[in-house]
Amino acid sequence: MNKLILPALLLVAFATVLWWLNAPETPDASAPGAAPGAVQGSSRAVAVTVAEVESREMREVLRFTGSLVAASRVEITPRVAGRLDRVFVDIGDTVRRGDLLARLDTDAFEQELQQSRAELAVARAGLAEAEASLEAARRALVRTRELRAQRVASQSELEAAETEVQAQAARLELARSQIQQREAALAGAQIRLSYTELRAQWHGDDTERLVAERYADEGVILQANSPVLALVEPNPLRAVVFVTERDYARLAPGQEAILRAEAYPGERFTGALSRLAPEFRETSRQARVEISVPNDELRLRPGMFVEASIQVSRVENATVVPLDALVEREGAPGVFLLDESGEAPLARFVPVGTGVREGDWVEIRSPELQGRVVTLGHHLLSDSGRVRVVDAEQVDGRGARR
Repeated sequence: MNKLILPALLLVAFATVLWWLNAPETPDASAPGAAPGAVQGSSRAVAVTVAEVESREMREVLRFTGSLVAASRVEITPRVAGRLDRVFVDIGDTVRRGDLLARLDTDAFEQELQQSRAELAVARAGLAEAEASLEAARRALVRTRELRAQRVASQSELEAAETEVQAQAARLELARSQIQQREAALAGAQIRLSYTELRAQWHGDDTERLVAERYADEGVILQANSPVLALVEPNPLRAVVFVTERDYARLAPGQEAILRAEAYPGERFTGALSRLAPEFRETSRQARVEISVPNDELRLRPGMFVEASIQVSRVENATVVPLDALVEREGAPGVFLLDESGEAPLARFVPVGTGVREGDWVEIRSPELQGRVVTLGHHLLSDSGRVRVVDAEQVDGRGARR
């Protein structure tokens, strides 16, 4: 029996200690030394951290992600079909306007050119023959008219001579038309021969471009308009991002953009918003936005992933609190403002209207705030709840002191 009494006493003592440690504080408001404004039956003071309400400049910055693309891209394609004979450049090479980039096999085109020249020579010989025939017919007509006047030639012979002149004149016109036709054919053959040379050609003021891609190797048979090379303009580049309807209305051409690229950690590149698409994509409800990015040192390359930051508003002397101070009660944002008018500090919930958010701070537009706000431990608070201000390292995140 004595063996059972001792453990029971120890258990009762342990339970009493636990109850005493966790019992809520219930000071009597009428007792001497009671804190003014204390509420009877209030719970134990919650350990919290606080921060001062500050005034500082706030900037609202929108952030987007996207990729860099070349401001201009040109694909070099042949206008005629043929075998690719030589390629004089490769990926990464710098080319200037007019440079010879590749050449097709010219045998068939040179043969066509020679044939066109020969046909033109035949047509010119035909023209000379037609001119001579017309001249002979005209002389014969003159003689026939003289003989007719002497009544030596008949009327039918005169008419036949006149008809022959008309026929030779028609042959001459035909020969001249054939000359024009052969000359056009020769010009076409010369143009097609020139198409075997693929040169760097583009519109714009830039004088140099980079070879971005090579699609074909020497010896392949190309069809007309089959791409051989791709040239890109490396400076400036364009950052392409997609924005939602909410952000679209706050953007305008000319706004400065700060870009960061994964290839250069810690570095910033400056650009300017240049174009906003006039429509949204139905699938994503987003619009394309282009940012012009100077690239004088050619460090950035098309295809790189970038993050773009665009400042859309700035507020000077804004009333701000740490973002951690913001809480939501019954669907409305607010903060717990420290009331230190009495002996025991209280945390009073104040609904607020927020504005710009930047980093770890948020602008409070209404009402006017002064003093200190709770930044840690407020999830355990109710309006006018008692608090105990401690250092951040003394609070474990549940409002309990370590």
